[in-house]
Amino acid sequence: MAGPVAVKAKKRSAAEVLRALRKPKVAVMLALGFSSGLPFMLIGNTLGFWLSEDGIKLSAIGYLSWAGLAYLWKFVWGAIVDRAGAPLLSKLGRRRSWMICTQIGIGVGLAGMAASGPANLPWLGFFAVLTGISAAMQDTVIDAWRIEIADDGDELGLLTAAYSLGFRIAMFATEALILLVATALGWAMAYFLFAGAVAVGIIATFVAREPVEADEVMQRRAEAVPVVSLRGAWDAVVGPFKIFFAAHGLKMALLMLGMITLYHLCDYMRGPMSNPYYTALGITKPTIAYVRGGIGVPMTIAGIAIGGLASVRLGYLNALLVGGVLQPVFIAAFALLGLHGGDYTWLSIGPVDLSAFATIMGLDAFSIGFSGVALVAYMSTLTSLGYTATQYALMTSAMAWSGKILKGFSGDIVERLEASGQSLLHAYATFYIGSALIGIPAFLVCLVLAGAAGRRIKQQALAEASA
Repeated sequence: MAGPVAVKAKKRSAAEVLRALRKPKVAVMLALGFSSGLPFMLIGNTLGFWLSEDGIKLSAIGYLSWAGLAYLWKFVWGAIVDRAGAPLLSKLGRRRSWMICTQIGIGVGLAGMAASGPANLPWLGFFAVLTGISAAMQDTVIDAWRIEIADDGDELGLLTAAYSLGFRIAMFATEALILLVATALGWAMAYFLFAGAVAVGIIATFVAREPVEADEVMQRRAEAVPVVSLRGAWDAVVGPFKIFFAAHGLKMALLMLGMITLYHLCDYMRGPMSNPYYTALGITKPTIAYVRGGIGVPMTIAGIAIGGLASVRLGYLNALLVGGVLQPVFIAAFALLGLHGGDYTWLSIGPVDLSAFATIMGLDAFSIGFSGVALVAYMSTLTSLGYTATQYALMTSAMAWSGKILKGFSGDIVERLEASGQSLLHAYATFYIGSALIGIPAFLVCLVLAGAAGRRIKQQALAEASA
């Protein structure tokens, strides 16, 4: 049985890395990363912006963020895409057939959301859930393709960085660019246009090469133990978990999953309230768009690049420790805006005034880019061939389940803080500080994992020295 993907890889010169960037699979990965990131905010924070502008209550906005709960079941979607081809498209291969199927689902879901709008919340919610299920399945199969198509651990890191960059480009488009489109054309038309952007992923899927070795492993398993049989269903769902826990040991596997669960919780928690908070601060949609584009995107790219480099040079767990500090610190920094009563000039250099909002937004984007690529790179090393989708989905489900559930209460928390006697802006500030404090347990678990990894390396070195 294949074990986890090797962490170590051969060293490459800078020239070799630059040449690797020209590989078709890296360009495909960039486009698939965009496809993966496209629906994320459109059923999350951006949807909250649309709803808040239409006067929908904060509590309802928070609850509608549960459209993303499909991400909690990624291990189920992983079992499906590991063991069966998509209907009518199986000739494309197991991975590519599911990519096309889920991308069509995303396009239909986003178009349905555009047609429904806040005036018809039940239908809007239905199409948001359809988008969420399709998006979660797409993430699962793209993650598996990324891991399986890599020739070695070094290339896996390169593909992971390309995926993260594509994902963040989509985040910029659906968090910032869409605000300008919505200002000019309205929210419904903006959602229709972004529904058409699924074409990027569809084209990339047709260009992509199917990971033949992994496909053969999955095909042999499907023939030996048909998924429609009781044993096959058991192997599809339970087998990947048994292999994962056997490979890492029960205690270490539970620590890994615990850290993954907690790592992005502070970011998830504040998510649905971000755009309503900016609106309450009096910051306009064009300003938010310009800051996200002019400062947020470059800082995100810098965070991804430095996070990837730190993962290689410092080690995955040390990079996670750095990200575990940066995330909560800059999330807490947003509270300064609410406590101040709005945006304010932080630094003046000649005719240029740098606002606190722009500064904090940039630092926050850097921290999320850094921590995100560090966590993805770490998780990508923990899977086994033939179970890639399910095992990686297990980890991403662990990452999402607490945040996806708890963030649904975010609007209710802010409303309750305001009802307790705080002003709305002070309620938001308190909420952001509370969200940041959630990041402390994640950092502590990272410390435990790093210590355990260090002890294991020392034991291996002693064993090799005495051999």
